[in-house]
Amino acid sequence: MTTLDRTASDGTAVADRPAPQDRKLRRDLGVANIFSHWFLLLWGAVTALPLLWMFLSSFKSDGEILSDPWGLPAALRFENWGRAWTEAHIGQYFLNSAIVVTGSLTLTMLMGSTAAYVFARYEFRGRQFLYYLFVGGMMFPVFLALVPLFFVVRNAGLFGTWTGLVLVYAAYSLPFTVFFLTAFFRTLPTAVAEAALMDGCGHFRLFFRVMLPMARPGMISIAIFNFLSHWNQFILPQVLMQGDDSKWVLAQGLAALAVSQGYQGDYSGLFAGLTIATLPVLIVYVIFQRQIQSGLTAGQLK
Repeated sequence: MTTLDRTASDGTAVADRPAPQDRKLRRDLGVANIFSHWFLLLWGAVTALPLLWMFLSSFKSDGEILSDPWGLPAALRFENWGRAWTEAHIGQYFLNSAIVVTGSLTLTMLMGSTAAYVFARYEFRGRQFLYYLFVGGMMFPVFLALVPLFFVVRNAGLFGTWTGLVLVYAAYSLPFTVFFLTAFFRTLPTAVAEAALMDGCGHFRLFFRVMLPMARPGMISIAIFNFLSHWNQFILPQVLMQGDDSKWVLAQGLAALAVSQGYQGDYSGLFAGLTIATLPVLIVYVIFQRQIQSGLTAGQLK
């Protein structure tokens, strides 16, 4: 209780000053808020400034990068981007990544959402065992399975193919996708599903026409996380896509670009390639940032 009411001699109510412990609490909260805001500003600067420096350096010449690394470019040299796109084959690697990520993300979201919906809404024998079997996949890091995974993919005839990479990406993304979406589907109101069933809606239509649109915030959130994971994946394509460099994904191409351009001294082309690889991630986050935040908080709010 921060204030106490008392009655003056003329009958009017007079509010006492806040108690000393209340003033101390407010002062501590103010100090904590100031500290948290400054910490967030510092964290934002640490995160954003390297990206800004990389973006500006992609328009500089090699001489400007070496002589004035913190200055603004004298001119916007878009030829750096063109050189990275064509001569360094970043365009080909970008297209390869887009194909692989689109296929793996589609497969992951389709299989993960259907499995999560069944685990969240239906009772059947062995449901908990199957659910924990899915979730248990989150305990195993990718490095632990690289050697057996290499032989499994090779024996299946999928080594060095985009199909094999798509299936592996989807397999490693399913555990967290099922875990996240199962909790999200449980927060959706059951009255809507029951009403749809009473109106003659089958289970297939109920999922795709009713429940899936209601789960849109969660679907977008987990899709963004999977997109970032697939787009930045390096170790899996490095192991499973050896040989033909025309099928390399963007992470492999950037690693090769960093080695080759570093020896050649083409730092402007290197920064341009890095910027091209980073832009899709930034664009996706800027477009869907509200959906990501709403998807992360929907379960707590409900």
